[in-house]
Amino acid sequence: MNSKTIAYGILRAVAIIVGVLVLLWFLYTIQSVLIYIAFAAVISLMGRPLVLFLKRKLKFNNTLAVVCTLCVTIGLFMSIFMLFVPIVVEQGQIIGGINVNEFGDDLDRLNQEVSNYFNVKKLNLIELIKQTDLMQFFDLKVIPNAINSFLSGFGAVLIGLFSILFISFFLLKDSYLLENSLLVFAKKDDETKFMRAFTKIKDLLSRYFVGLLLQVAILFILYTILLLIFGVHNAIAVAMIAAILNLIPYIGPLFGGMLVLILAITSNLGLDFQSVILPKLSYILVGYLIIQVIDNFLNQPLIFGTSVKSHPLEIFLAILIFGLLFGIGGLIVAVPFYTAIKVIAQEFLSEYKIVKKLTKDL
Repeated sequence: MNSKTIAYGILRAVAIIVGVLVLLWFLYTIQSVLIYIAFAAVISLMGRPLVLFLKRKLKFNNTLAVVCTLCVTIGLFMSIFMLFVPIVVEQGQIIGGINVNEFGDDLDRLNQEVSNYFNVKKLNLIELIKQTDLMQFFDLKVIPNAINSFLSGFGAVLIGLFSILFISFFLLKDSYLLENSLLVFAKKDDETKFMRAFTKIKDLLSRYFVGLLLQVAILFILYTILLLIFGVHNAIAVAMIAAILNLIPYIGPLFGGMLVLILAITSNLGLDFQSVILPKLSYILVGYLIIQVIDNFLNQPLIFGTSVKSHPLEIFLAILIFGLLFGIGGLIVAVPFYTAIKVIAQEFLSEYKIVKKLTKDL
């Protein structure tokens, strides 16, 4: 090996490293565009069954079916927005008008009743906070101002929403647009396998996301019934938030339950703890746990088993690994990514026994 060959190898390695760094910098620079494409892909996957239904059953042409599907999507998001914004603004104004001293007295009385009921030493947290310098920074009136600032900047978000809907339109209109765009990265001999894998991934994930919508709808209805029965303030909005939080595996239901219980306490603040608050919290907690049992043993097996065709243990391990690697975001994307990995492995690594075992039901 002469010096010229060594120099060429070094230059080639440096060029590859520089090319990779430039590519990473480019992807980082356009990360917002990549996020728009990701959201648009999810919308197209969720809307694909509706487009097919309109085309096959109602004989709509392709463009009209796509437009109707996007209108349904926009209507769904606008309904959620119109549900939450007035409630958030109202709660912000209520919180901003709270008398801190009266609120502290209510919490102190609740603290005393809880301590007496459970026979534990009372921790006067309110007095401890008042004795510190924290109260001078604790101005509840800034909350409505923060909400108003958020809403005033909502116009910038509209650009992102428009971009997502624009991309979604073409992904729905031309179902092979994304595949053809990614096909440039496949070798010529592997194009057939690549297209077959991508089509299968699209079908599986489409069923998965539709299943998630059904799961959220069922949980929303059950949570709403539970909270309305026990008179929790803003029951519909709280039920929707808890149902959406449930999309985060394992952690989401815990946060949703804490939110429900906290708002149930604040809805009854000032009432007797032993005769009113504690029984109501117990009933709400039991009802919430029953709904979680229904979701875990009926909804989720139906979604994971039917849509992505994976064993619950596989799903649990995939969620655990992705959660450790990427945090909460990893928990959310674990199932779609694991499904895509399985399909790709089936097409390109089918000679390995472990791949055959894991993908036998695909």
